[in-house]
Amino acid sequence: MVDELAELATEAALEGERQFVLTLGGYALEIPGATLVTHEKIPVPRFNFVQEMGVGPERQTAFFERALDHYFQRALRPTFRVPLPVPEHVDRGLRRLGFRPRAETLSLLLSTDRPPTKFAPDVEVRVAERKEIDLVASFWSTPEERPEFRTALDIAWSHPNPHEAMAPLLATLNGDPVASALVYRYRTSAGLHAVATQPSARGRGAASELVAFARAHDPVGSGVRYSIFADSRRLESRLEQLGFRPAREFQEYDLPHDAALAIPAPGPAGPPQWRPPRRSARGNSSPS
Repeated sequence: MVDELAELATEAALEGERQFVLTLGGYALEIPGATLVTHEKIPVPRFNFVQEMGVGPERQTAFFERALDHYFQRALRPTFRVPLPVPEHVDRGLRRLGFRPRAETLSLLLSTDRPPTKFAPDVEVRVAERKEIDLVASFWSTPEERPEFRTALDIAWSHPNPHEAMAPLLATLNGDPVASALVYRYRTSAGLHAVATQPSARGRGAASELVAFARAHDPVGSGVRYSIFADSRRLESRLEQLGFRPAREFQEYDLPHDAALAIPAPGPAGPPQWRPPRRSARGNSSPS
């Protein structure tokens, strides 16, 4: 029963992450074996990834062609997320297409009942005010992406759909804003997204205080379970100290920056893999 509840909480967290991209103007396309999460106007891997959910060896060629065609037509470079352990045929297929595994895996962590520890007493955290939306947006977007991101954030923050809520957080040090995060709730799952700290303030506990504040104050309402992603063992260890535990681990695959957005030629044509059914003298088809 415990394992079943943990699995449901993990799936709810992954669904919440997809909804986070959707509420900021993206969309998700489901195909056999995966969900293609896409945001055409914010072309970053964080918003453009393939969530692999199980592809058989006999169907992977069509799967990869369909997935890559979706992104390459839009000049987007997707990231493939594959749950560990990675099936050998999936790893081989991605490498053949030019994708390379990242050095460290990606972990999804869920909150536990253990209260978070306060790491930096001199860091103050609060929910951002609506008039600070430009400051909030500046933590996560480049100048080119900022107008689109700001507009999407304003809509999701001010006009949430049913079953969702968003709360940007700001951390200040000596009165100056040094870090920010987005807390997004979808139904009973709340994800901590886009935790970012200014370079001059890194290593002083501001990011940890953002996470601890969210868990202690429930800025998007009570009765939720929190989730967060860690892309390094060091970060995962810190989050465990903040009352989280690993729930699922993924290997991410990226295209090198100099790779062409094209699907390799399949090679010389082979014999047909099937034959159309022959028709009997009575006009009925029969299997060949």
